[in-house]
Amino acid sequence: MPFFKDLLKKIIDDDSDDEESQTKKHSKAQVKPYYGTITPDPNFNAARDAAALQKAIETKGVDEQTIVEILVKKSNEQRQQIKSAYEQSTGKPLEETLKAALKSEFEDVVLGLLMTPAQYDAHEIRMSMKGLGTNESVLCEILSTRSNKEITELKKTFKEAYNEDLEEDIKCDTSGDFRDALLALCKADRCEDEEIDDGVAKSDAKALLEAGEKKRGTVCSVFIDVLTSRSSPQLRKVFRYYGKYSTKGLVEALDDELTGDTEDCLMTLVKTAWNTPAYFAERLQQAMKGFGTNCGTLTRILVSRSEVDLLKILHEYRRMYNRTLQEDLLAETKGDYETILLALCGKK
Repeated sequence: MPFFKDLLKKIIDDDSDDEESQTKKHSKAQVKPYYGTITPDPNFNAARDAAALQKAIETKGVDEQTIVEILVKKSNEQRQQIKSAYEQSTGKPLEETLKAALKSEFEDVVLGLLMTPAQYDAHEIRMSMKGLGTNESVLCEILSTRSNKEITELKKTFKEAYNEDLEEDIKCDTSGDFRDALLALCKADRCEDEEIDDGVAKSDAKALLEAGEKKRGTVCSVFIDVLTSRSSPQLRKVFRYYGKYSTKGLVEALDDELTGDTEDCLMTLVKTAWNTPAYFAERLQQAMKGFGTNCGTLTRILVSRSEVDLLKILHEYRRMYNRTLQEDLLAETKGDYETILLALCGKK
């Protein structure tokens, strides 16, 4: 949290447009930079990789290293082709064969890599609501960091895989303001325009102030409406104005005015608007902090961000904690699970 408080102060003190928006304004005609750690194999051959995987699986004791080498050095799109080639060749689904051959956290990573991004998000959300209790942090993480297009595809895939509507499951498993925030994100109609409306930012900042600090009893609906509907660049401008109008700042205000899952969800939206890679870096560090390791979080973030912004996450991790993510993975994980996570991080 200290990192995000410092970042907010920097944003408030800087009245210029944020660096990300400026970069996009000056580079609309340029090729969008790629920040994933996994890139397509230029010499890809699906049939050859499928045969190699079959041999690795049938080897006595299973050749985990070959499985890692093949899957981590292929893009998600290429892995889908390997799955098709494997089933065409053997008559068996690759996922089922690997599930029978592998175990534990290593199996979770491998199976995650074989899913499409939408399938993986749907799977993780389903698991977060399955059984007794709900893993609220997973719902916040996924729904707060996906684009409108990704959420739309997620809902479609969720329906196809589980024959249930995501929104209906959320209504059954959550309640109150937290439920309302998640359902607002599920609409997938958040503004994604990079342009900033200064007048709207001032109005939103004042509305948040009136709904929280200046009112006895917080009007959560106002916070939900602003944080789930505005683009990240627009929200950063709102945060600047809020810091000028308030003696606290938005993070402290949210901490004082809200509690529980609602606070966690809205704080996630604030953090991701400031710096999404830093948010994920914090999540990874918390997953390894203290006694025990939250392998589910490590797996989900490294798999889901490996073709999105994992290079940025690695950079932020080192900047925030003065050590590399790889160093902490070496200390907190072991065996084939450690090997595949380090492979997802790319070259050190």
